[in-house]
Amino acid sequence: MKLSIVKIGGNIIDKPASLNQFLKDFSTIEGAKILVHGGGVLASELGKQLGVVPLMKNGRRVTDADTLKIVSMVYAGSINKEIVAALQALKVNAIGFSGADGNLMTAKKRAPEPIDFGFVGDIESVNTSLIQWLMDAGLCPVVSPIGHDGNGQLLNTNADTISAELAIALSDLFEVDLYYCFEKHGVLNDVKQENSVINALSFNQYETMKEKGSIADGMLPKLENAFKAKKVNVNVNVWIGHASRCLLATQGKAVGTQILDQH
Repeated sequence: MKLSIVKIGGNIIDKPASLNQFLKDFSTIEGAKILVHGGGVLASELGKQLGVVPLMKNGRRVTDADTLKIVSMVYAGSINKEIVAALQALKVNAIGFSGADGNLMTAKKRAPEPIDFGFVGDIESVNTSLIQWLMDAGLCPVVSPIGHDGNGQLLNTNADTISAELAIALSDLFEVDLYYCFEKHGVLNDVKQENSVINALSFNQYETMKEKGSIADGMLPKLENAFKAKKVNVNVNVWIGHASRCLLATQGKAVGTQILDQH
């Protein structure tokens, strides 16, 4: 049985017209499917309104206690439920999840060394039996980037990583197609040239590009997770591309960048 796992980036979530079109495209995917979404800028905007000053270390955001409350409200609350409601209007029987709901995903708080990023978690387990039950019931999970540690603590988690971990965990039950959909047309050979899309990317190519520093910072976690999924299980197919076209791969069309096997 085929399962489509689709991750949508914050830059698309921030644009209502782009998000609405994407969700229309997502609704046409046949069979079992899961949507994983990022956060967008709404959490930062709400934080400013509440007087919560972003704390940064080495150019990366720290999730302190106040920030965790805000991202939980926004990611697992307003954004998640707005997407679920939009999908219901498109006749997709969607159901929203954080990692804590149904014990969908447990995470471990990241070690404070060498940098303490606060309440940030790394996925440890996925409740595959719950997802199998949801698929059998014809439901479409919409997953927000909030995990939990099993001891009552919520944790901010990376949506790219969640998508890959879901794909890896479910690849024993399904033939998984994983799509990273965002505002770029795929992995670019030259980050300054939007039309320099690499149609198929091998692990060796990726390693060479990383050593040269020619991969955009926002693309690195997608590629790290994509190749992790391919390394763990070849029963996972991965594409990276623009939200307006990436899902055309579900129709067998070559779009964006396909991640090749490491073997």
